[in-house]
Amino acid sequence: MEHNKALGRQRQRRKFRVRKRLKGTPERPRLSVNRSLQNITAQVVDDTAGRTIASASTLEKSLAGSIKYGGNKTAAEAIGKIIAERAKQAGVTKVRFDRGACKYHGRVAALADAARAGGLEF
Repeated sequence: MEHNKALGRQRQRRKFRVRKRLKGTPERPRLSVNRSLQNITAQVVDDTAGRTIASASTLEKSLAGSIKYGGNKTAAEAIGKIIAERAKQAGVTKVRFDRGACKYHGRVAALADAARAGGLEF
């Protein structure tokens, strides 16, 4: 039990360490990525106004046919393309990338590369 608490605290500290350097502004909002074992989500957030501009997730009903499993790189690439498309529709082209407590590796890097290919700058 104590082991799980310690891991949770370490993860939270890593998230805070990354987040303290990143603030989303109206000109350059924050692209926040959340990775779980079976899904991945991304949000474009304006921290000054406290609102989400665009979001995409493997849990969305509209993506159920195109994504079989949300916990792999192909799903992350699909979410990266979708979040880039939705952010551009909302008028956002430049963002700050917030990887949260995750390493910039694997699914997080695949999502970031797909978002860059979709037209987001970071």
